[in-house]
Amino acid sequence: MLRLPSQTTETEWNSNWKEIQPALRKVRRSMASLRTSSLKVMRVSQLDSDILDVELVDILKEQLWSALSLFKCHKPTIKESLEPELLALLNLVLFKLSIYDSSASYGAQLQNLKYRNEWQHGGAFESIAKDAPLTKTQKILYGVFTVGGQYTWARTNRYITAKGWGEVDESDIRNKIYRVLQAGEKYWKAFSLINFLVFLWNGKYRTLVDRVLAMRLVYSKKSMNRQVSFEFLNRQMVWHAFTEFLLFLVPLINVEKLKMKLMRMLLPKSYLVSSKGYDMLPANQCAICHDSTSRENVPVGQVQNFTVHNPYETNCGHQYCYYCIQSKLSVFGDEWPCFRCGEKVSEIHKHIEIVQDEKLAEKVEIKESSS
Repeated sequence: MLRLPSQTTETEWNSNWKEIQPALRKVRRSMASLRTSSLKVMRVSQLDSDILDVELVDILKEQLWSALSLFKCHKPTIKESLEPELLALLNLVLFKLSIYDSSASYGAQLQNLKYRNEWQHGGAFESIAKDAPLTKTQKILYGVFTVGGQYTWARTNRYITAKGWGEVDESDIRNKIYRVLQAGEKYWKAFSLINFLVFLWNGKYRTLVDRVLAMRLVYSKKSMNRQVSFEFLNRQMVWHAFTEFLLFLVPLINVEKLKMKLMRMLLPKSYLVSSKGYDMLPANQCAICHDSTSRENVPVGQVQNFTVHNPYETNCGHQYCYYCIQSKLSVFGDEWPCFRCGEKVSEIHKHIEIVQDEKLAEKVEIKESSS
């Protein structure tokens, strides 16, 4: 059959597509009655995003306080008098640049998360439908609750504490307001705890404000897998555990004693004695005193400053100052070698020198001979 150039031919696939439309509509209606699996968002990612946000605020606060500390003024300082206002301004700027502009905080963006309007989701296509963006009302209310609420509570609590409303008479209206605020804080904490337990169960709303405003954290890019490399973290944990083990073990090991034992095993006794020359010192000189001052280039033969005080004798028969020999034994134990002969010093005892009067001894000898 001839056709005019202006006429278009209907392809085979187009006709087939039109034929199966009734069947497709029937399948869609049947799928709407079914419920798909609920959307699963990792709870650890949501909690990590909150931790990252808190750390970011702490870093900015530290920088802000450091900048304000440069202003020298009388007490109270700017930080003490305007701290709630400064924190509110900082939180407002972060809220405007993150949640209000992109529906996600900086911590959530790092975790591939964003807020969506949960009021527009539910039913069968909860996990596969396109994410509904937050409305302007939700964003403004979120800022009012988080930024404005925190500022109002901090300023009110500071004012009430400074005026001492909690110490006035119970019949006073100020004391009643104080008790109402304290009760409200307790209820808020209790409801926040309940909400957190529910969050751990279903993983939907991380905070109470998110639940009230139906703002749920979902994946910004559903096709992006959570790929976290724990190699660096494992290395850090292993190194930390190893350093902790060394800090526990090293004080229990007498390194000096071990080093001295190795020297005695590897070096001959004659070398240990002759290398320092303390075997040539007079008997009334303390070799340990000479050794402790050897770094000051004191000559070995100098005897006037190193006379043995409170002498103690070793098992090899050489004398040292009590403090000197006791300090060596406390460090090296029974592995310390005598500086004069190289023998191991295992025990010491006080040296007692008996001095006899020669004239008295002669008289005693004369009396004995006469008798």
